[in-house]
Amino acid sequence: MSQLKQATETVELPVLGMDCAECALHVERAIASVPGVRSARVLLAAERALVEYDPARADLDAIREAVRRSGYDVAEDVAGTSRAYTRSILALLGFVFGAVLLVVVLGEWLGLLEAVTDRVPWPLWLAAILAGGWPVFRNVARAALRRRVVAHTLMTLGLVAAIAVGEWAAAAVIVFFMRIGDFVERFTTERARRAVGELARLAPQTARVEREGAETVVPATEVRSGEVVVVRPGEAVPVDGEVIEGAATVDQSAVTGESMPVEVGPGSRVFAASLVRLGYLRARATAVGPDSTFGRVIRLIEEAEAQRGPVQRAADRFSAYYLPVVVALAALTLLLRRDPLATAAVLVVACSCSFALATPIAMLASIGSAARRGLLVKGGRFLETLARADVLLIDKTGTLTLGRPEVTAVVPLDGASEGEVLALAASAERYSEHPLAEAIRRAAEARGLSVATPERFEALPGLGVRAQLNGHEVTVGRPALAASDGLQAHASRLEAEGKTVIAVSRDGRPVGLLAVADTPRTGLAESLEALRRLGVRQIELLTGDNEHAAAALADRLGISWRANLLPEDKIAVVRRYQEQGHVVVMVGDGINDAPALAQADVGIAMGAVGTAVAVEAAHVVLLREDWALVPQLFRLARRGMRTVWLNLGFTVAYNLAGLTLAALGLLPPALAAAAQSLPDLFILGNSSRLLRRG
Repeated sequence: MSQLKQATETVELPVLGMDCAECALHVERAIASVPGVRSARVLLAAERALVEYDPARADLDAIREAVRRSGYDVAEDVAGTSRAYTRSILALLGFVFGAVLLVVVLGEWLGLLEAVTDRVPWPLWLAAILAGGWPVFRNVARAALRRRVVAHTLMTLGLVAAIAVGEWAAAAVIVFFMRIGDFVERFTTERARRAVGELARLAPQTARVEREGAETVVPATEVRSGEVVVVRPGEAVPVDGEVIEGAATVDQSAVTGESMPVEVGPGSRVFAASLVRLGYLRARATAVGPDSTFGRVIRLIEEAEAQRGPVQRAADRFSAYYLPVVVALAALTLLLRRDPLATAAVLVVACSCSFALATPIAMLASIGSAARRGLLVKGGRFLETLARADVLLIDKTGTLTLGRPEVTAVVPLDGASEGEVLALAASAERYSEHPLAEAIRRAAEARGLSVATPERFEALPGLGVRAQLNGHEVTVGRPALAASDGLQAHASRLEAEGKTVIAVSRDGRPVGLLAVADTPRTGLAESLEALRRLGVRQIELLTGDNEHAAAALADRLGISWRANLLPEDKIAVVRRYQEQGHVVVMVGDGINDAPALAQADVGIAMGAVGTAVAVEAAHVVLLREDWALVPQLFRLARRGMRTVWLNLGFTVAYNLAGLTLAALGLLPPALAAAAQSLPDLFILGNSSRLLRRG
């Protein structure tokens, strides 16, 4: 396996001229046919091809040539760029010619310019048709030489049929609407690209770096890991890094989707594309450019469209079979009705690109909308799966809880006060590095209590600590260190609630108990109830914690639970549900739950900003630790799939109606050419609704 990886290289090729999902599929197949290419993914929204190949068997020139043979250009190729300019000029000329001809033909239909159109010689009609339709005709010819049928093949055949019966004006109008249709598809695709483009434009272009004792402004991509960058008010943070000096209010909405700014200072982490509102920062770069959190987000969003789900693959297959069916219907129309114009109209009205666009445009809009909310979805197929999910499995520590213990109760005994018990415990724990000791010190600080310095400190492994304070011996630790009937009764009650109990004694006499627990995240109950309303029938807590802690939290949230689980046990639970036919979603912290996240139909990493392991392990990443994002994600998935089915349903109904009218002779070729662009406009408008915040 390692030798295979060493023999493989990956390259990104900017591809020019792709207007629809069918175009991307043709380029993908052309590249995949090159010997030595292991995989090819064409990203329509990013206008790039990601190619993995064996350099010993394939080279870049062969891959570029495959792209050109498929009818498209590679941006690095100067000649290809020149051809793109030439094609644009021809398209403009064709548009002008077509507009003039459209006016002429409309005048003829109104009975106004009949004398003029009758006098136009056929060479002039032919010149206008070739000028306007040359880019289309060239691509159709290239596809035919490779024994492929593309969407424009049908319209070209219809145009030839119109010319064959002397309908030059109708043929010119068909060319005009072919170009209009291309514009509509390009506009539709560009609108979908915009969600990614808007994010990409947020990436900082320059950075102020400390080099040789001076601040130097350099391109952000040239900052090296370990260098110190300076960020002033109103400037964007150019890299991921750790603050070493200064304090600032930072807007991280571009990365996390969180609208509220955060306060950062020395030791805090900052992320590329965050905006410093107030203050000043010096930060040491830890990740730059595409390796930064923001860079990874952009890359994964761009690559997400290549992850085709079942519905999208079905639409691709349908599109491939649809074209031969239309040709057969046109032949049947000619055979039965002996009407060349009706036959031409059948070929012209068929719109296969709309089938190819129906799913990816909606998925791309959903992914872009999710990114704005702080949800990183790695592909449309995961949104498709989420829309069908009925089981939600959740890790406890760091997912349902904050992953940080807090003192939740203080129980004074023997006449002591709560403040006295907490101050004694914090003073005794002053030098302890245990996480529970840190929780006790934070609680004392929050109450403004005075924490004394012990004269003597001793750690008792597995039990707690012993300290000398103002001449008294204070012990803090397990209840067994200060056993008494009253203390044990309180301790048993608190432990039944899933809390860790710490006893505090002075000179051998218990003075109180502290209850410490990992506190639940806010908004949990509301989010879980929203998920139930969205159709998630089973919600279950999976944890390696003990039964008391699991039961206390699960009962509070009204969900089932399993405790004392190892990572392999969690995987077994996921598989068991899958074997029963359920679609399983797993939510975890993205690192220690990575195996279960990968096994689930959809794995969701909670609050994984800056965590490369989490981004790689999960299928969806919540860029901030907010449980309200989870039901938002499910709603977005369901809205996206409703949009896809509406797109497909409208396209099927529209094409059936158009083909029927054309075959019956009720839809002339010119109107058929105008009609074939309308499904694309519907798909654009319908899918654009997904980009709204609501």
